[in-house]
Amino acid sequence: MIEQTSLIVFVIFIVFMLVLDLGVFHKKDSEIKFKEALYWTLIWIGLALIFYVLIYFKGELIHGISNMADLQRINQLHHHKLNFDGMSFQQALDLYRHTLSLEYLSGYLIEKALSMDNIFVFIMIFASFRVNRSYLHRILFYGILGALVFRFIFIFTASALIDRFGWILPVFGAILLFTAVKMFLERNEKKAIDTEKHKIVRFFAKRGWSTSHTHGHDFFIKENGRWLVTPIFIVLMIVELSDIVFALDSIPAIFAVTNDPYIVFMSNVFAILGLRSLFFMLESIMDKFRYLKLGLSVLLAYIGIKMIAVFVFKIHISTVFSLFMIAFILTASIVGSLLVDAIEKRKKMRA
Repeated sequence: MIEQTSLIVFVIFIVFMLVLDLGVFHKKDSEIKFKEALYWTLIWIGLALIFYVLIYFKGELIHGISNMADLQRINQLHHHKLNFDGMSFQQALDLYRHTLSLEYLSGYLIEKALSMDNIFVFIMIFASFRVNRSYLHRILFYGILGALVFRFIFIFTASALIDRFGWILPVFGAILLFTAVKMFLERNEKKAIDTEKHKIVRFFAKRGWSTSHTHGHDFFIKENGRWLVTPIFIVLMIVELSDIVFALDSIPAIFAVTNDPYIVFMSNVFAILGLRSLFFMLESIMDKFRYLKLGLSVLLAYIGIKMIAVFVFKIHISTVFSLFMIAFILTASIVGSLLVDAIEKRKKMRA
């Protein structure tokens, strides 16, 4: 019961922030500029880090741990593999808090890193459908709102499957390895979207459920007594579908660092909430990150190998080491991209 209460409180906080975002700060359609996007990106990152601090000092509140028996039960239930032998309850609790906070931070970084690939997809979708830039925030807002619902379903379903069928973890690992190889091979490809032949466009058009004209930012419009979906709604559906596909990789990846579905969900939520502002901040400079997809493919490969190694070879890889690897791979790919871009610019100036 305590766990459900903590989850409800967390969801209420998220809903409050979303209402504040759309209902107060973005009531009118307008193009989000770089400076505003930067401020919101820092706000979301700041909130995520504040939550990390809360877990570090009061992580036991998530599962309502009040004694050693509770702690032992949660340790076993979520496979933290912590050894409390010879420790007092306070010492064991400090170790648990430290581990849980690192698992949260690792999950947040994984989701944040992999969401960068989603930004590439969003840029392509909006450019292909020539969406008015003042409507982008609204589309991303509702797209992410839907994504949070699907993430909740995916995460707790995956957790139940892992608890019942432990062998599913290396299966997830194999899927991540396949995705890593595919991402590496396709890292330089830029696939255009045929807006007329897209399956979702054809689905609505074939049944006469859509209109080809936009009506401001409305998702639905009534014409001749019938409710029809607008092109804005169709773009929203395509964004939603792309995120669902993306989640099939990112969620198993986080289960590589923690089996606690509450931590997976909470780290996922904070990373996803910051995706909109990150999109507006990075969309104009995404081409500069030439090695980002290479880095993400290496990251997925590492996580996939870790999941397989833990289950098949019983090799335990600490959360601290995984956190270091995630940060190193992401930093190396971004810094390497920016350095090469700066070197090329200098060469052009000298030529």
